[in-house]
Amino acid sequence: MKQSFEIKENFTVKPSVIYQSWLDSTGHSNMTGGLAHCSKQVGGEFTAWDGYISGKNKSLIQDKEIVQLWRTTEFEKHDEDSELKIMLRETEEGCALTLKHSNIPDGESDYKQGWVDHYFSPMKDYFKNK
Repeated sequence: MKQSFEIKENFTVKPSVIYQSWLDSTGHSNMTGGLAHCSKQVGGEFTAWDGYISGKNKSLIQDKEIVQLWRTTEFEKHDEDSELKIMLRETEEGCALTLKHSNIPDGESDYKQGWVDHYFSPMKDYFKNK
């Protein structure tokens, strides 16, 4: 059975800052601490965390939503890509980010904790200096 989960987090920068950083190779690398090669185009391919993560941009709504096909090197070749949906909403303090990760093959790593440890925590540190 496929796994899915949702995480919500708040950041002290505007949605446009997170949107642009997520889709920019240098910005993504800087905000996470892992090397990334990104694309700002629908259908564009990306890698993150030194090639551990790879995928393709499925749909993009400027400063509001990023939907990506997503997989790690732990996925089996026959596994379908999972889907990552990042929704950004402006708040008085900055941005509310909702991440929905779905279609994760059964038996895979605890990606929910991975998002917290390898994305949200370093992003909070990075953006507090912006």
